[in-house]
Amino acid sequence: MAEPTERGPELISLRELARRLVAEQVVAQISHQRVTQLARDDPDFPPVVKVGRANAVDWQAAKPYFRERKSRQGERTDLKPKE
Repeated sequence: MAEPTERGPELISLRELARRLVAEQVVAQISHQRVTQLARDDPDFPPVVKVGRANAVDWQAAKPYFRERKSRQGERTDLKPKE
């Protein structure tokens, strides 16, 4: 039996995503509530799919998103003019 040459997506819940981001030191700290907020509001967030009642994302797409994301803690982005 031949081994597949490419792996499929590794879907994980947004709660598991937050846990894994901290465990693998991709980010210092993040809550699953913040991950959910980013998934809802950030157009650059990787695609979210429904698995039962839970939202899930591909770990292989989410990891680089969080590595490259610039944190703007405390910055009032709602007061800036839209680009």
